[in-house]
Amino acid sequence: MPAAPHMTPEELRLWGERFLEWVAGYHERIESYPVLSRVRPGEVAAGLPQSPPAEPEGFDTVLEDLDQVVVPGLTHWQAPGFFAFFPTPATGPAILGDLLSSGLGVQGMLWASSPACTELETRVMDWLVELCGLPRRFRSEGAGGGVIQDSASSSALCALVAARERALAAAGGASLADLVIYTSEHAHSSIYKSARIAGFGADRIRFVGGAAAYAMSVEALADAVGADRAAGLVPCAVVATAGTTSSLAFDPVARLAALARDEGMWIHVDGALAGAAAVCPEFRFVNRGLGAVDSYCFNPHKWLLTNLDCTAMWVADRKALTDALSVTPEYLRNPATEQGTVIDYRDWQVPLGRRFRSLKLWLVLRWYGATGLQAHIRSGVSWAQRFAGWVSEHPDFDLAAPAPLNLVCFRHRAGDEANRRILAELNDSGSFYLTHTVLDGHYTLRLSVGTVATRAHHVEAAWEAIAEAAAKL
Repeated sequence: MPAAPHMTPEELRLWGERFLEWVAGYHERIESYPVLSRVRPGEVAAGLPQSPPAEPEGFDTVLEDLDQVVVPGLTHWQAPGFFAFFPTPATGPAILGDLLSSGLGVQGMLWASSPACTELETRVMDWLVELCGLPRRFRSEGAGGGVIQDSASSSALCALVAARERALAAAGGASLADLVIYTSEHAHSSIYKSARIAGFGADRIRFVGGAAAYAMSVEALADAVGADRAAGLVPCAVVATAGTTSSLAFDPVARLAALARDEGMWIHVDGALAGAAAVCPEFRFVNRGLGAVDSYCFNPHKWLLTNLDCTAMWVADRKALTDALSVTPEYLRNPATEQGTVIDYRDWQVPLGRRFRSLKLWLVLRWYGATGLQAHIRSGVSWAQRFAGWVSEHPDFDLAAPAPLNLVCFRHRAGDEANRRILAELNDSGSFYLTHTVLDGHYTLRLSVGTVATRAHHVEAAWEAIAEAAAKL
């Protein structure tokens, strides 16, 4: 039986150079593509064979297919005119970190399965605590510690599982059906999804009304908790947000944490995009109240120059998390684990297996340093603030929400249909891509700044295009 046609190290060098050159070229010509893909549903699939290849194929044809089939079906998140959703930077250091991770091919489920995979991650997460001015209780030398998750969604799920187990242990005869969690009506949809996966019933998830600027109302939360206790239910957890996806609203974390503590509830905070801004001392208002929370996360893969997937999560008491998630079959037992002297990150997440994600974050931090990261954050905030100023000065536009960082929510005064038409014209141009939300029942446009290739003149060009579209109404 002949051996499979594995790629030799020499072939890897050859094709690695070719593919890396292709990626570098893609970034060089990124501005030549329409930002929003123009393919019709099914068009990409139609360009691919119905069946897999029976015989090995040359990679020259793969590169051709990338150019002719795949690229036309992409929405170009790295384009300088990409102002939709949130940024997801694919920087050189992060790309190379992913290459190293794939090339090493280690499985980081246990310390013993690759000690460097675990210890590098622990150290990098401690670096982030220092870089972002986070509470020292999140550092690994104490009771807490950090872990890299694949997403803020997984972070919320893990936090809610830990909260569930702690609440059940403390509540005596209570069952899961008695537990209630609370979040804002402006929280990310992943909070509801994570709660359902964690076993909370749909009727045990409370969406608390907003106070000013779309933040969760502490008074409304207290009322909801009181009503649930009166009904014989057990308040379990609060999930707050430091910078909502929709409008970058900040919940009053310190006051929410005080209420959660008094009521014996776990409090998790989703820092989403905004948490990255804390690398700049002047923006550390995003950290307010974190000294009293049980868990916190933000996404370096949104604004901290690290590509998907990389979410930084910390807990104040790692034992509460690992007790809820640890399952140890015989085949995973080993002396280091049994002695309790090491971290096994399998116990900090839902899946058993884990990639060497910390490599790319490590490379990003070393390439940019604190000064480089701060320059990126500050430029995005500066350009967004200029955009917000243009909106405020225009007689036909209004800011729809406060814009303290890099997201600007705005709308034309002519109403929802006018805003839909402006957005459609802008996105059809090929030069820009923006998305929308709904605030106070009104269709609202969003401009999110932070893509690596974006410069001040791209933001200015976007505003000019918006103003021109508005003039045609």
